[in-house]
Amino acid sequence: MDQNILKKHLHEAITERVYLQYGDCDSIHKTTGWIFDFRNIILTPEYSNMIADIFWETYKDSYPFQVGGLETASIPMISAIVTKSKEYGKPINGFFIRKSRKKHGLYNMIEGNLTDDPIVLVDDIINSGTSFMRCFEALDQLEKPVRDIFTLLRFREASFYRFITERKVTPHTVFTLPDFKIDFLKNKNTSELAPYNIDWYFKSEKPNFKYVVDKSAPVLDDTKLYMGSDNGFFWALNQVDGTVAWKKKVGWHPKGKSIFSTPVVHKDVVYFGSYDGNVYALDTQTGKKKWIFMEADWVGSSPAIADDLGLLFIGLEFGLFKKRGGIAALDLETGKKKWEHITPEMTHCSPAYDKQTQTLAIGSNDNVAYVYNAKNGKLRWQYETGGPIKSQPVYDTERGQVLFPSYDGGLYIFSIKSGKLLHTFKADFALFGIPEIEDKHVYVTSADKKLYKINLSTYEVIWTYQTTARIFSSPKIIDDHVYIGSNDARLFKIDKETGKEVTYFQVTERITNKIAHNPETNKIFLPTFANEIYCLSEITIPKK
Repeated sequence: MDQNILKKHLHEAITERVYLQYGDCDSIHKTTGWIFDFRNIILTPEYSNMIADIFWETYKDSYPFQVGGLETASIPMISAIVTKSKEYGKPINGFFIRKSRKKHGLYNMIEGNLTDDPIVLVDDIINSGTSFMRCFEALDQLEKPVRDIFTLLRFREASFYRFITERKVTPHTVFTLPDFKIDFLKNKNTSELAPYNIDWYFKSEKPNFKYVVDKSAPVLDDTKLYMGSDNGFFWALNQVDGTVAWKKKVGWHPKGKSIFSTPVVHKDVVYFGSYDGNVYALDTQTGKKKWIFMEADWVGSSPAIADDLGLLFIGLEFGLFKKRGGIAALDLETGKKKWEHITPEMTHCSPAYDKQTQTLAIGSNDNVAYVYNAKNGKLRWQYETGGPIKSQPVYDTERGQVLFPSYDGGLYIFSIKSGKLLHTFKADFALFGIPEIEDKHVYVTSADKKLYKINLSTYEVIWTYQTTARIFSSPKIIDDHVYIGSNDARLFKIDKETGKEVTYFQVTERITNKIAHNPETNKIFLPTFANEIYCLSEITIPKK
């Protein structure tokens, strides 16, 4: 059938079956008043066949190539195009890219077998272009360049998609919004975007893709970066170029876990726990052992240090029926245990210490928030929440408060002194990240895909920012912005006053940990759950 006739029929179908006005769609689309739901046609035989014909009439002279895209809208399009290739006598390969790596089985990021043929990426629409950027990043890792993209509908003016043309990728779109008597969406001011240069990249071998959790986050001193990994190595990297300063192999670890503990650096010693059951103190210059504490079965908790008391605190896990978890206070110099408190369930949570009140706060898998006298281990008070507490609590000493994030979605705010519950903020899903306090506000992330800014005096939610995937990572404040990573491998930069997105950076693997930042060099160190580190420097684009 003639290309123009095909497009005419498809235009009619989009107008009648795909275009929905506000009232038929949810509140997310209040700003536009409409939505285009292409699933109403791309999953039907008549129109999926029509879309495949339009594609082949466009690309029949560009053979050979292969076709792919990001789940899920691209999948029926890819299937129809691959099936139609036999009819055109030009068989092609198809594949699709997952939004995040599969969590079981083969842990695939890409489904299907990639060939060396040029790649055409397909999708139903292109709005901001983030889906294509996700594809670019995943394919770049495999050194598989993209030649073309094909979409049914474009929302913005062609000049907006600079990231596509800069890659020398040819875009092809069947329709634009004006074809349906709708104005193009306003383009963001690209002069305000701040892309990043990757100064160096490091990856520890044999990452464990099974555990989609916050693992060992990077920690900095003046010259090095420290982090644990899934393969049993603790790494010290030179910040300037990512080369290995030294590495330390820990003991055997169960179920593919090794070092999930985020290290702490104090006076030329780095401290961390491991799932081999040990707590380590290593010399930061050489990696040589200072001491090892060996009384736990597993240690997933991260340490906290009380310099004024000469103590290190860390959560412990045990495999005994009546001894499942606890908190230990260790001598900073010798590793000798000073006091211990046992809990009925495992303690993966990391402790927090407040010097002003000399109290220690920690949660446990028994759902309980505990606050101790840090010096002698005497329990001051406890409170049972509605879910396990695995993320580190934080102190708001200025207002005499301590905040506990819980897997029940609650942020519990207590009086440090009395343990009185002052307020509970409820997110829509579990709180995995560590809250970040600055001045009178706290920034909280949730697996409900949102970042919240809350006033700590009034408990009012100042603003909410919704990302594109679940958030397991913790927020990081740098100057006037909040940085958060998400499970679709994006690092978002958010204006902390307005809650508006400034820009984002796309990688391949999930970002489940907090970034690290060196204010002297202004370098950002971005971790992923695959034990990768990206050293980033921000590129300032001058305003026109």
